[in-house]
This record gives sequence, C-alpha cells and structure tokens, in this order.
Amino acid sequence: MTQRILLLAYCLLFLASACSPGLEPQATMPHKTTQKIDLDIAEANRLMELPLACIQNPLPYKSGIIIDKAEDLAMPQEHHPAFYGCFDWHSSVHGHWSLVYLLKTFPDLNQREKAIQMLSENLTAENIRQEVAYFSMNKESASFERTYGWAWLLKLQEELHSWDDSLAQRWFENLKPLAAYISTAYQEYLPKLYYPIRVGEHSNTAFGLSFAYDYALAVGDSALSGIIAESALRFYSKDAGCPISWEPSGYDFLSPCLQEMDIMRKVLDVKAFDTWLSRFLPSLHQGQLALEPGKILDRSDGKLVHLDGLNFSRAWCLYPLTENIHAYNLATAHLAYSLDQISDGDYAGQHWLASFALYAFKMKLGE
Repeated sequence: MTQRILLLAYCLLFLASACSPGLEPQATMPHKTTQKIDLDIAEANRLMELPLACIQNPLPYKSGIIIDKAEDLAMPQEHHPAFYGCFDWHSSVHGHWSLVYLLKTFPDLNQREKAIQMLSENLTAENIRQEVAYFSMNKESASFERTYGWAWLLKLQEELHSWDDSLAQRWFENLKPLAAYISTAYQEYLPKLYYPIRVGEHSNTAFGLSFAYDYALAVGDSALSGIIAESALRFYSKDAGCPISWEPSGYDFLSPCLQEMDIMRKVLDVKAFDTWLSRFLPSLHQGQLALEPGKILDRSDGKLVHLDGLNFSRAWCLYPLTENIHAYNLATAHLAYSLDQISDGDYAGQHWLASFALYAFKMKLGE
C-alpha cells in the first residue's frame, strides 16, 4: 500500500510540473523565418543599376586570351563585341542575364528603355558571330570560359527562351549560334572528364552541369541533357558524407557540397534524391545543419568579396528544398547577410554580385 501511495504521489508531482506555467512545450517542427526579404520594385531598381553600369564599360577588363600569334593581341571589345564589359566575359554574360530577368519580371523599371537599348546594341547577330569566332581563334581558345562562362551563356539563352516578347525572341535567335557551339562543346568535353572538379570557384563541375541542364530541358536539347545526367550520376551518385564543415575556402563563391546537391536534385527523382541526400548531407536532410554565412572583411579585394557570392549561391541551392524548412531558413539568412552590401561603391563586387543575388531571389520564388 505504501508503495502505491508513493507511486501516485510521484505521478501527481510529475503532472503538476509538466503543467507549470513556467515551462513551455518544445516545438515539434521548425517554422519559416519571419525575416522579411523580398524582391520588390525598389530592390529591382537598385540591383538593375549594377549591370547597367558595367555591360558597356570596357575597362578595367581581365582578359582570358591566350596569344598564339601577334594578331591575337587586341582589346577585349574586338574579340568580344557582345560581352566586353563588367571586368570579364562571364560577368558580362550574367550581367546581361540580370537585365533580361529584371525586364521580364518588372515591366515598370525606372531604366527599362536604357536596358533594352543596351541589350539591343550588344546582342546583335554580327556581334554573336564574332563571339563564336573567338572560340576557334587558336587551339587554346576552344576551352575559353569552360565551363563557368558556358553555363551562364546557356542560362541567359534559357531566360530569353521563356520570355514571350518579340524583342527577346530576336535576341534569342541571335544567340543561337553561340548556344549551339557551347552545347556541342559540353558534349565533346564531358566524356573526357574522368574526375569532377570540386572547388568553390569558376571551374566547379557541378555548377556548370546544373545551369546547362536547366537550359537543355527548357529548349529540348536532349543530347545535352542526356550527357549531363549521365555525367552527374557517374561523378556523384556514390558520394556520401560531404565535408561541408570544411567550407568555405577563402576565395569561394560556390559551395562544392551544395552545388553537387543542386545538380543531383535535378537528375534524380524525388525518392532517389531523398535517399541520396540522407547519405550525402545527413545533417541537412535531418534539419540540423549548422551553416553560417561567409564573412567578408574587405569588399574592395576582388577575391575576398567572392564570399558574398557564396552566400547567394548557397541560398539558391537551398531554396528548392521546399519540404525542408531548415534549408529555407539557412537560405534566407545567407541571402540577407550580403544583400545590403553589394552596392558598396567598389567595382570588385558590384560588377557581378547583382546576378548572384537575383538568381537567389529567383530560386526563392520557385521559378
């Protein structure tokens, strides 16, 4: 009897403590962050200023030219009459993508007519013929901008393809020879790439595959989408335990782990991807990944400011995981961390970062 009384007392004490107003129940599911961060017309106008300030600004410019003969040496605008601005070829390409995306999304931008004029002047059929010619200027030029610049060119073409606008379709037609060249170049290159390149800068293989795959699906380029899916599975299907705690390296603007996740999300079906992710990044799969935004101490340094880009590219990889609220919160924290810093008056970041921020917004919107 005494034992029963003691047991009853313990039960009553437990129930009383559990119902105490000083104790709060534990949340069973995380909630989306309440942080407000949207791409509205004011933010669009702000970000538009950055590519407008550089796509027709020929200097300073970092040329990727390899000189095989004396006549190869020329000002960048001679070799690249379409994509000569924004410090380097790939930044010029995604600067054009930024303007196209903004014009599509916001019909009432302050400098809409200026943007249209600049795009029309740059994306002519003759300029694109000259861009294509550069890739066959000499043996070494065939690998120019492989695969980072290639991927952004296809992303630009994909954006034009999906815009129901007569002028945009004219630009799309003008770009076709260059897009076709790059599609063929991918198909010739990927079978020869035995190992993927797992770095946080331009040559990252997963990034190049991911953007090119989007384009291939959008325009119905089955030869390209097929070789990309085959290559991604060959490179990454057996990967497990990606060491994301080692990231970032000091100059990263891409996450090796998350970029790989991004392409695998696209080439696997939902169930297969879920199984793969549980092995590849179990902490993210379980909603427990600790991932702080990359920190930048000097935004005037062209390499150190890469980490703002890392914050945006991490966000665009995480937002599509729509069932993972933890991933959404991580993405928003990264986007917010760098968004207000990219109009800092220094060309080191301003010539390219708007594109990364805009693509993160695009993924946030689920486009």
